[in-house]
Amino acid sequence: MTYSVWLGYDSREAEAFAVARHSIRRLSGNVPVYPLVLEDLREAGLYKRPTSKRDGKLYDEISEHPMATEFAISRFLVPRLARGWAVFMDCDVLARADIAQLFAEADDKYAVMCVKHDHQPKDGVKMDGQAQTRYQRKNWSSVMLFNCDHPSNRKLTVDMINTVPGRDLHAFRWLKDEEIGALDGAWNFLVGHSHPSIDPSIVHFTEGGPWFDGYGDVAYADEWRAERSLWLMEDAWVKGRPTTWPGYVNGLEVAP
Repeated sequence: MTYSVWLGYDSREAEAFAVARHSIRRLSGNVPVYPLVLEDLREAGLYKRPTSKRDGKLYDEISEHPMATEFAISRFLVPRLARGWAVFMDCDVLARADIAQLFAEADDKYAVMCVKHDHQPKDGVKMDGQAQTRYQRKNWSSVMLFNCDHPSNRKLTVDMINTVPGRDLHAFRWLKDEEIGALDGAWNFLVGHSHPSIDPSIVHFTEGGPWFDGYGDVAYADEWRAERSLWLMEDAWVKGRPTTWPGYVNGLEVAP
Protein backbone atom coordinates (compact mmCIF):
# COMPACT_ATOMS: atom_id res chain seq x y z
CA MET A 1 0.00 0.00 0.00
CA THR A 2 1.22 3.50 -0.88
CA TYR A 3 1.09 6.22 1.77
CA SER A 4 1.81 9.94 1.59
CA VAL A 5 1.21 13.15 3.55
CA TRP A 6 0.23 16.44 1.91
CA LEU A 7 0.56 19.76 3.68
CA GLY A 8 -1.12 22.93 2.56
CA TYR A 9 1.41 25.67 1.84
CA ASP A 10 0.67 29.37 2.24
CA SER A 11 3.34 31.98 1.59
CA ARG A 12 2.14 33.92 4.66
CA GLU A 13 2.72 30.85 6.85
CA ALA A 14 5.92 29.42 5.39
CA GLU A 15 7.41 28.95 8.85
CA ALA A 16 4.29 27.17 10.12
CA PHE A 17 4.51 24.81 7.14
CA ALA A 18 8.19 24.08 7.84
CA VAL A 19 7.58 23.34 11.52
CA ALA A 20 4.58 21.13 10.74
CA ARG A 21 6.60 19.18 8.17
CA HIS A 22 9.51 18.82 10.60
CA SER A 23 7.21 17.44 13.33
CA ILE A 24 5.78 14.85 10.92
CA ARG A 25 9.17 13.77 9.61
CA ARG A 26 10.70 13.60 13.08
CA LEU A 27 8.00 11.25 14.36
CA SER A 28 7.15 9.33 11.20
CA GLY A 29 10.45 8.49 9.57
CA ASN A 30 10.25 7.87 5.84
CA VAL A 31 6.62 8.75 5.14
CA PRO A 32 6.83 11.24 2.24
CA VAL A 33 5.54 14.74 3.00
CA TYR A 34 4.62 16.91 0.01
CA PRO A 35 3.58 20.56 -0.19
CA LEU A 36 0.50 21.82 -1.99
CA VAL A 37 1.85 25.00 -3.55
CA LEU A 38 -0.72 27.05 -5.45
CA GLU A 39 1.77 28.38 -8.01
CA ASP A 40 2.97 24.87 -8.85
CA LEU A 41 -0.58 23.59 -9.24
CA ARG A 42 -1.45 26.46 -11.57
CA GLU A 43 1.67 25.87 -13.64
CA ALA A 44 0.74 22.19 -13.93
CA GLY A 45 -2.72 23.14 -15.22
CA LEU A 46 -4.48 21.58 -12.23
CA TYR A 47 -5.72 24.71 -10.51
CA LYS A 48 -7.61 27.11 -12.76
CA ARG A 49 -10.09 28.80 -10.44
CA PRO A 50 -10.22 32.58 -10.97
CA THR A 51 -8.99 34.47 -7.93
CA SER A 52 -8.40 38.11 -7.13
CA LYS A 53 -7.10 40.28 -4.31
CA ARG A 54 -9.59 42.34 -2.35
CA ASP A 55 -8.47 44.46 0.57
CA GLY A 56 -5.20 42.54 0.50
CA LYS A 57 -6.91 39.15 0.82
CA LEU A 58 -7.24 36.31 -1.68
CA TYR A 59 -10.78 36.04 -3.06
CA ASP A 60 -12.31 33.05 -4.86
CA GLU A 61 -14.51 34.35 -7.68
CA ILE A 62 -16.51 31.11 -8.07
CA SER A 63 -17.44 30.87 -4.40
CA GLU A 64 -17.77 34.66 -4.17
CA HIS A 65 -15.96 34.42 -0.88
CA PRO A 66 -12.52 35.19 0.56
CA MET A 67 -9.99 32.37 0.94
CA ALA A 68 -8.37 32.19 4.38
CA THR A 69 -5.42 30.28 2.87
CA GLU A 70 -3.90 29.64 -0.55
CA PHE A 71 -4.78 25.94 -0.20
CA ALA A 72 -8.45 26.47 0.71
CA ILE A 73 -9.57 24.62 -2.43
CA SER A 74 -6.42 22.93 -3.75
CA ARG A 75 -6.54 20.36 -0.91
CA PHE A 76 -9.19 18.49 -2.88
CA LEU A 77 -6.66 17.74 -5.62
CA VAL A 78 -4.90 15.21 -3.38
CA PRO A 79 -6.75 12.16 -4.82
CA ARG A 80 -5.60 13.29 -8.27
CA LEU A 81 -2.00 13.67 -7.13
CA ALA A 82 -1.56 10.66 -4.88
CA ARG A 83 -2.04 6.90 -4.90
CA GLY A 84 -3.24 4.55 -2.18
CA TRP A 85 -3.96 6.35 1.09
CA ALA A 86 -2.97 9.99 1.53
CA VAL A 87 -3.40 12.42 4.40
CA PHE A 88 -4.06 16.10 3.81
CA MET A 89 -3.40 18.56 6.63
CA ASP A 90 -3.58 22.31 6.97
CA CYS A 91 -0.15 23.84 7.58
CA ASP A 92 -1.12 25.23 11.00
CA VAL A 93 -0.67 21.87 12.73
CA LEU A 94 1.82 20.15 15.00
CA ALA A 95 2.20 16.38 14.87
CA ARG A 96 2.58 14.68 18.25
CA ALA A 97 2.29 11.05 17.10
CA ASP A 98 3.60 8.81 14.35
CA ILE A 99 1.37 9.25 11.28
CA ALA A 100 1.66 5.49 10.75
CA GLN A 101 -0.88 5.19 13.58
CA LEU A 102 -3.30 7.27 11.52
CA PHE A 103 -2.79 5.16 8.40
CA ALA A 104 -3.47 2.10 10.57
CA GLU A 105 -7.05 3.37 10.97
CA ALA A 106 -7.62 3.40 7.19
CA ASP A 107 -10.70 1.42 6.18
CA ASP A 108 -11.11 0.63 2.48
CA LYS A 109 -14.90 0.95 2.60
CA TYR A 110 -14.57 4.72 3.06
CA ALA A 111 -13.59 7.30 0.44
CA VAL A 112 -12.52 9.84 3.08
CA MET A 113 -12.00 9.64 6.83
CA CYS A 114 -11.91 12.66 9.12
CA VAL A 115 -12.75 13.96 12.58
CA LYS A 116 -16.43 14.88 12.37
CA HIS A 117 -16.34 18.12 14.31
CA ASP A 118 -19.37 20.09 15.38
CA HIS A 119 -17.44 23.34 15.02
CA GLN A 120 -19.55 26.50 15.03
CA PRO A 121 -17.18 29.40 15.70
CA LYS A 122 -18.40 32.88 16.54
CA ASP A 123 -18.33 35.49 13.81
CA GLY A 124 -15.20 37.62 13.74
CA VAL A 125 -11.62 37.27 12.57
CA LYS A 126 -8.86 34.70 12.97
CA MET A 127 -5.18 34.27 12.17
CA ASP A 128 -3.86 37.49 10.60
CA GLY A 129 -7.21 39.22 10.18
CA GLN A 130 -8.94 36.61 8.01
CA ALA A 131 -12.72 36.43 8.27
CA GLN A 132 -14.05 33.60 10.42
CA THR A 133 -16.73 31.82 8.41
CA ARG A 134 -19.29 29.10 9.10
CA TYR A 135 -20.18 26.35 6.66
CA GLN A 136 -21.52 22.81 6.71
CA ARG A 137 -19.02 20.33 8.22
CA LYS A 138 -16.66 23.09 9.30
CA ASN A 139 -13.09 21.82 9.80
CA TRP A 140 -13.83 18.27 8.63
CA SER A 141 -11.59 18.98 5.63
CA SER A 142 -8.66 20.40 7.61
CA VAL A 143 -7.28 16.89 8.23
CA MET A 144 -8.48 14.28 5.71
CA LEU A 145 -7.43 10.68 5.21
CA PHE A 146 -8.12 10.07 1.51
CA ASN A 147 -8.64 6.64 -0.01
CA CYS A 148 -7.34 7.82 -3.39
CA ASP A 149 -8.32 4.59 -5.16
CA HIS A 150 -11.93 4.57 -3.93
CA PRO A 151 -14.33 4.65 -6.91
CA SER A 152 -16.35 7.55 -5.49
CA ASN A 153 -13.29 9.79 -5.45
CA ARG A 154 -13.21 9.54 -9.24
CA LYS A 155 -16.10 12.02 -9.14
CA LEU A 156 -13.68 14.53 -7.63
CA THR A 157 -12.32 15.52 -11.03
CA VAL A 158 -10.04 18.42 -11.83
CA ASP A 159 -12.97 20.03 -13.66
CA MET A 160 -15.22 19.74 -10.59
CA ILE A 161 -12.57 21.16 -8.28
CA ASN A 162 -12.17 24.15 -10.57
CA THR A 163 -15.86 24.94 -11.08
CA VAL A 164 -18.02 24.22 -8.01
CA PRO A 165 -18.32 26.52 -4.96
CA GLY A 166 -15.80 25.76 -2.25
CA ARG A 167 -18.54 25.15 0.32
CA ASP A 168 -19.70 22.12 -1.70
CA LEU A 169 -16.22 20.62 -1.60
CA HIS A 170 -15.73 21.28 2.11
CA ALA A 171 -19.10 19.62 2.74
CA PHE A 172 -17.97 16.47 0.83
CA ARG A 173 -20.91 16.83 -1.55
CA TRP A 174 -19.39 14.37 -4.04
CA LEU A 175 -19.79 11.57 -1.48
CA LYS A 176 -22.63 9.76 0.22
CA ASP A 177 -22.69 10.15 4.00
CA GLU A 178 -21.87 6.48 4.50
CA GLU A 179 -18.67 6.93 2.47
CA ILE A 180 -17.23 9.33 5.06
CA GLY A 181 -15.54 7.52 7.93
CA ALA A 182 -14.91 8.94 11.39
CA LEU A 183 -11.49 9.41 12.98
CA ASP A 184 -10.79 9.81 16.66
CA GLY A 185 -10.82 13.45 17.79
CA ALA A 186 -7.14 13.24 18.71
CA TRP A 187 -6.26 13.36 14.99
CA ASN A 188 -7.54 16.91 14.57
CA PHE A 189 -7.52 18.61 17.94
CA LEU A 190 -8.86 22.15 17.47
CA VAL A 191 -7.10 24.45 19.92
CA GLY A 192 -9.71 26.36 21.89
CA HIS A 193 -12.56 24.12 20.71
CA SER A 194 -11.80 20.42 21.22
CA HIS A 195 -12.39 18.97 24.68
CA PRO A 196 -9.30 19.46 26.87
CA SER A 197 -9.44 15.84 28.03
CA ILE A 198 -8.27 14.73 24.55
CA ASP A 199 -4.56 13.95 24.25
CA PRO A 200 -3.87 15.31 20.74
CA SER A 201 -2.04 13.34 18.08
CA ILE A 202 -2.33 16.36 15.76
CA VAL A 203 -2.71 19.82 17.26
CA HIS A 204 -4.51 22.21 14.92
CA PHE A 205 -4.11 25.94 15.62
CA THR A 206 -7.26 26.64 13.64
CA GLU A 207 -7.85 30.20 14.84
CA GLY A 208 -4.20 31.23 14.90
CA GLY A 209 -0.86 29.80 15.96
CA PRO A 210 2.07 31.25 17.89
CA TRP A 211 3.64 32.57 14.67
CA PHE A 212 0.85 35.20 14.54
CA ASP A 213 0.72 38.28 16.78
CA GLY A 214 -1.74 37.79 19.60
CA TYR A 215 -1.57 33.98 19.65
CA GLY A 216 1.68 33.45 21.52
CA ASP A 217 -0.01 31.99 24.60
CA VAL A 218 -2.50 29.56 23.06
CA ALA A 219 -2.46 25.94 24.20
CA TYR A 220 0.49 23.91 22.87
CA ALA A 221 2.33 27.08 21.82
CA ASP A 222 5.36 26.05 23.88
CA GLU A 223 5.48 22.67 22.12
CA TRP A 224 5.30 24.41 18.75
CA ARG A 225 8.18 26.73 19.69
CA ALA A 226 10.24 23.74 20.87
CA GLU A 227 9.62 22.04 17.51
CA ARG A 228 10.58 25.26 15.74
CA SER A 229 13.88 25.31 17.62
CA LEU A 230 14.62 21.73 16.51
CA TRP A 231 13.78 22.64 12.92
CA LEU A 232 16.06 25.68 12.98
CA MET A 233 18.94 23.55 14.25
CA GLU A 234 18.43 20.82 11.66
CA ASP A 235 17.05 22.48 8.53
CA ALA A 236 18.56 25.42 6.68
CA TRP A 237 15.37 26.11 4.68
CA VAL A 238 13.70 29.22 6.07
CA LYS A 239 12.38 31.34 3.22
CA GLY A 240 10.99 30.65 -0.21
CA ARG A 241 8.50 28.04 -1.28
CA PRO A 242 9.26 24.31 -0.93
CA THR A 243 10.04 22.51 -4.18
CA THR A 244 9.35 18.83 -3.42
CA TRP A 245 6.84 17.55 -5.98
CA PRO A 246 5.88 13.92 -6.55
CA GLY A 247 4.92 14.37 -10.19
CA TYR A 248 1.79 12.22 -10.40
CA VAL A 249 -1.67 13.04 -11.68
CA ASN A 250 -3.97 10.05 -12.05
CA GLY A 251 -0.89 7.85 -12.19
CA LEU A 252 0.68 9.85 -15.02
CA GLU A 253 3.86 11.81 -14.60
CA VAL A 254 3.43 15.55 -15.05
CA ALA A 255 5.78 18.48 -15.06
CA PRO A 256 6.10 20.31 -11.73
